[in-house]
Amino acid sequence: MLLAIEQGNTNTLFAVHDGETWIAQWRAATDSTRTADEYAVWLSQLLHMAGLQFGVLDACIISSVVPQSIFNLRNLARRYLHVEPLVIGENAKLGIAVRIDKPSEAGADRLVNAIGAHIQYSGPLIVIDSGTATTFDVIAEDGGFEGGVIAPGINLSMEALHAAAAKLPRVAIQKPQQVIGKDTVGAMQSGVFWGYIALIEGLITRIKAEWPQPLTVIATGGVASLFHGASLAIDHFDPDLTIRGLLEIHRRNLGGA
Repeated sequence: MLLAIEQGNTNTLFAVHDGETWIAQWRAATDSTRTADEYAVWLSQLLHMAGLQFGVLDACIISSVVPQSIFNLRNLARRYLHVEPLVIGENAKLGIAVRIDKPSEAGADRLVNAIGAHIQYSGPLIVIDSGTATTFDVIAEDGGFEGGVIAPGINLSMEALHAAAAKLPRVAIQKPQQVIGKDTVGAMQSGVFWGYIALIEGLITRIKAEWPQPLTVIATGGVASLFHGASLAIDHFDPDLTIRGLLEIHRRNLGGA
């Protein structure tokens, strides 16, 4: 069985694939100081609750945008799974062209998303990943990563608004019933939610204007569901984009493992 680890700046996903389907998924808050042993204690309990144990895990793949955590995640695989993990950006072969000026700067999550999207959807694509940052990535028809846009994430913007303005409270992010807010909370929720819809729609329009072919728009990420049904500019919502990409990369590397 495969243990796939996808670590973002805010949350880390651990998922187990049995060769046919994903049978378990768990999330933890990302903590760059957490050791391999601490991960193991936490993960062993969740495996036990799912009727699993470390002994059934015989492969591991890691995607992380937190470089200081990779050492401990790699040690988790070596010490408790007794395998050498595939690490995106290090020893994992992706099988796609990275057509940007400095390919080494492309985030692991963005490349994994590119692969997960390409194997599921046809034609050139825009992949929107809503997390700590909101990224817009263009994937060519052949699966090549063409570059994109990075903007602050919706939660980050809300926290910045609360932190910088003394009278503005911390509020939950949700879709307002109307654009014009009738109180401070409503006005903040409208500004962030509809402001992000405008950001998404505006950038999609500008990206499409620069690309010579029609583009299909895929949305994923922790807060992507907030925008479901709020914009016709998004063609598909796909919460499994990243783990699908990790599974495909694992399969592509099996011959040389």
